[in-house]
Amino acid sequence: MPARRANPQRIKLHRSYSVAELEKRLGVHKNTVRLWQQAGLKPIDASRPVLFQGAVLKAFLAKRNASRKRPCPPGTLFCFRCREARRPASGALDYMAATPLSGQLRAQCEACGAMMHQHIRRADLAAKMPGLHIQIREAAPRIGGSPSPSPNCDSERKVTK
Repeated sequence: MPARRANPQRIKLHRSYSVAELEKRLGVHKNTVRLWQQAGLKPIDASRPVLFQGAVLKAFLAKRNASRKRPCPPGTLFCFRCREARRPASGALDYMAATPLSGQLRAQCEACGAMMHQHIRRADLAAKMPGLHIQIREAAPRIGGSPSPSPNCDSERKVTK
């Protein structure tokens, strides 16, 4: 199954690409490349085969991917069920620390009641969630160390000559 978005990092700046090469490199159908051309992707010239400059293609894909992003305003989390940024129900959030510097925010959506999650740095909590009550919880300790190795190890096998 191909990726949902073409990755602009797979394109080299100083190389030109044909439609067939873009199919293989980005994992998209040739008609997708034709649709990009209709949406404003400029080929090098009007001759056949149609060639695209790597730098132009990379900028086009990066701009296209960036236009889809919708950052959440302060005090909201993205609800996947509602498909938009929503405030937490009753203004309460849980913060589970994963590391000393970052963790996971959890809250219920005020509209549909689904759980919303966001990975966030601990230092950014006050700036990104102003005026909300955040309950900070420490995560359960991880398993440390490893059990002793198996006594049935083959590395201690005697070598006979």
